[in-house]
Amino acid sequence: MNMIQALNSALDAKLAQDPETLIFGEDVGYFGGVFRVTDGLQKKHGLKRCFDAPISEGGIIATAIGMGAYGLRPIPEIQFADYILPAFDQLVSEAARLRYRSNGEFWAPITVRSPYGGGIFGGQTHSQSPEAIFAHITGLKTVIPSNPYDAKGLLIQAIEDDDPVIFLEPKRLYNGPFDGHHDRPVASWQGHPAAEVPEGLYRIPLGEASIVRTGEAVTVLAYGTMVHVALAAIHESDVDAELVDLRSIVPLDIEAIVASVRKTGRCVIIHEASRFGGFGGELSALVQERCFLHLEAPIERVCGWDTPYPHAFEWDYFPGPQRISAALTRVLEY
Repeated sequence: MNMIQALNSALDAKLAQDPETLIFGEDVGYFGGVFRVTDGLQKKHGLKRCFDAPISEGGIIATAIGMGAYGLRPIPEIQFADYILPAFDQLVSEAARLRYRSNGEFWAPITVRSPYGGGIFGGQTHSQSPEAIFAHITGLKTVIPSNPYDAKGLLIQAIEDDDPVIFLEPKRLYNGPFDGHHDRPVASWQGHPAAEVPEGLYRIPLGEASIVRTGEAVTVLAYGTMVHVALAAIHESDVDAELVDLRSIVPLDIEAIVASVRKTGRCVIIHEASRFGGFGGELSALVQERCFLHLEAPIERVCGWDTPYPHAFEWDYFPGPQRISAALTRVLEY
């Protein structure tokens, strides 16, 4: 399966297994979603389980919170992560706090799916990476898969979680892994080990990182699309790097990060979002606090520019293999 098919399989399996689950959002019903992730689900499970919503992100999330408090497990889709800001107050002031402010009487077990990130020439309003905003909000969980196998297992686990989860789906990975070179076509998931996705239900715990590649010289921390770009950079630079796919940034597998950095003594952090205030800053602080005496070089961050999303220059904006390779070289010079 590619990632679209894996996500569709997860949603299909949960709709079949749990009558309390339902999917709604803009164009997710009859049309099957702009990226076809919900394709066929309305026809198979009916209009009450998969249906379209008005163009009102605040209304979509508010309705989902009410459904969750009532006992359902809604899976609302925000068509692009850029569109989620009109619903931000509902997510922060209501969903994230409901279980705590009610002393456990009410929950908001909602999974907010949204395509995110650039690379499809979507411009400034279809390409942003807002994960650090959500990571800052206590009470929300934030998940970002990098491959079809993880995407299905993480989505099933997120739907079954009793807390609100922001599930961000890298658009560049929907159809195949991408190595970050803008002059190369998107590869197919066909033949990729992570494309072997079982039918039915399986789960990947939130907050459990994956070691994509073991190494001794430097630890590379990444998630989503950047896992594949980092892997290309490691191969091209011939550095003995250990690549850690975080998979979820809240909860964060700090134990896996610390174990890797204490082993290698060096750390490079990669994300597509802007550098200033990005999640890489939090990762850097956590590593410095826990691994200071083991570090042999300054922690490096390779990120997007500190500008509004530059559609005309997006392939320069993205961390690519060349920029990552340069960072790997710098930390090894100490």
